Amino acid sequence: MGVTEDAVRDICTDAVFERGKRYLADGRIREIHRVDSTVTAVGSGSRQYDVRVNLVADGFTPWCDCPYDGPGTCKHIVAVLCRCIDDPPADDGDRLDAALDDADADDLRAFLRGELASNTALRERFLARAGEPTSRSVDELRAAIDRQFDQTNPEYHVVFEPIDVTRWFDLANEYREQGQYASAATVYRALVDSLDDNMVRVDGAYDHFSRAFSRALDGYVDCVVTAERDANAVTDAVAFLEARGTSGTPLLAEHFEKATVELREKANEQSDK
Repeated sequence: MGVTEDAVRDICTDAVFERGKRYLADGRIREIHRVDSTVTAVGSGSRQYDVRVNLVADGFTPWCDCPYDGPGTCKHIVAVLCRCIDDPPADDGDRLDAALDDADADDLRAFLRGELASNTALRERFLARAGEPTSRSVDELRAAIDRQFDQTNPEYHVVFEPIDVTRWFDLANEYREQGQYASAATVYRALVDSLDDNMVRVDGAYDHFSRAFSRALDGYVDCVVTAERDANAVTDAVAFLEARGTSGTPLLAEHFEKATVELREKANEQSDK
C-alpha cells in the first residue's frame, strides 16, 4: 500500500505527527474501513470527525472535517495513516465484488435507481459518468454550495470549521473524465462564486478554504480553455474573472488577476494551433 512513517511525516509537522500517534494510542480512531485503497474512519474526541485517505495516491489525498488550520494535515489523518502502517483494516473490496457478481441484474438496477432517486449528489455523478452534460446552471449550483455555508453554523453568520466541498470537485472531475469540459467549468465557476462571496464569513480553517478556492479557480481556467473554441465564450469567462477581481473579496483579487492573464495566454495558444 506504500504507507510508511516517512511518507506520513512528509504531509504533517513533527508536532502533529506526535499528536496523531498519541491519538491513535488512546484508541480514538473508530469505525475504520477500507475498500481497495480508500480508507474511511471516525476520530472520536470532543466531537466526532470523519476522515478519508487514499493509501496509494500521491500525498494520500487526505480529508478531515475537523477545524485544523495549521500547516500540513491534522492529527486525525495522521492517526488513521499510522493505524494503516501498523494494523491496516481488512479490504472489503473482494466482498463487495462478490456481492455484485451474485446480485440479480434487475434487483441491482432497482436498488441503484432507488438510491439515485433519493441521493442528488450520487445521481449527478452517475449522469456525469454516463456522459450527460449538467442540467443545472451556475446559479443553481452556487445556491446548493451556499446552503452548505448556511447550514454549517445556522445560529451565526460566521463559519469556524471546514466545509466539505469534495462532492463538487468529484462532480467536476467526473465531467472532465468524460470530456464534458463545459459542464466541469460550470461546476468550478459555481465553486469560485460561492467561495469568493462566503470568504468574508470564514473565521478559521483559512488554509482549507484557500486551497479549495485555488483548486476551483485553476480548474475553471483549464476547462474553459479546453471546452471553448469561440472567442465570445472566452471573452465571457475573462469578463467574469475581471468582475470578480474588482467586486469580490479583496484578499482574492490578485488570484483573479493572475487567472485572467493565464486564461488569455492559454486561449491565445489554443487559437494559434
